[in-house]
Amino acid sequence: MQPDTTNLKKHFDALTNWWEGAGVQVDRAQFQRMLNALNKAQAGASGPQTASSATQPARSNIKPSGFEAAKALAANIQSLDQLRDALTRFDGCELKETANTTVIADGQADADIMVIGEGPGRDEDMQGKPFVGRAGQLLDRMLASIGLSREENVYITNVNFWRPPGNRNPSDEELALCRPFVDKHISLIKPKLIIAAGAVSAKALLDTSDGIMRLRGKKFEFALPGQSETIPLYPILHPAYLLRRPAEKARAWADLLTISSALDTLGIAPQKRP
Repeated sequence: MQPDTTNLKKHFDALTNWWEGAGVQVDRAQFQRMLNALNKAQAGASGPQTASSATQPARSNIKPSGFEAAKALAANIQSLDQLRDALTRFDGCELKETANTTVIADGQADADIMVIGEGPGRDEDMQGKPFVGRAGQLLDRMLASIGLSREENVYITNVNFWRPPGNRNPSDEELALCRPFVDKHISLIKPKLIIAAGAVSAKALLDTSDGIMRLRGKKFEFALPGQSETIPLYPILHPAYLLRRPAEKARAWADLLTISSALDTLGIAPQKRP
């Protein structure tokens, strides 16, 4: 009797969510590789595939009209309230159907500094705000070390607005679907500097396949579609990564010092309290 991989995945997701809620890091990628191998073995055991089944594309979480609807909605948005309303009503991505909330932003709308992460996790999905779990608490401490905070001078959002099942990374399709809203979000805030927190955010915003270790510590110029003026963008290691690998905090501190120097150069450094 062959194992039911669908049920295995459901049990694994449930158990993993419980462990992650307790602060334990689980290697989801290793389990997924095991499932892939199991599925491949079962496919081979059931005989050769037909031409139609062999070429059947993987099921997408993007509804057929999703991309067009996202672009049309984003094009007509003129304010943050309209952006929030559009995302709350938008149903072009099935991620929304499994998420508890649409997680849009936190912080100060008039801030010069915009932090953009990858997307909501378990705590963010429950509370409806970005970066509120353990990684968010570490992000707050990181920002505070250079005089920044979401209560005073930082605006925080993500490149994806709904928690993917099992806390997996959003797919390229899902990120592309959110991109019109992300670009509109940036154009409404008009930040003078962007911090891209983690590989998913940095790679999506910069449209690159380079890993975060190649991107961190460098300054990039981000340009919105149709605009020639650019915004300095600095990728940093994701706080969740630093929780798993505390030894990398030295690199994170160096990146924060680089950002602090850039704020001075731009004339937007936070005022130092006496």
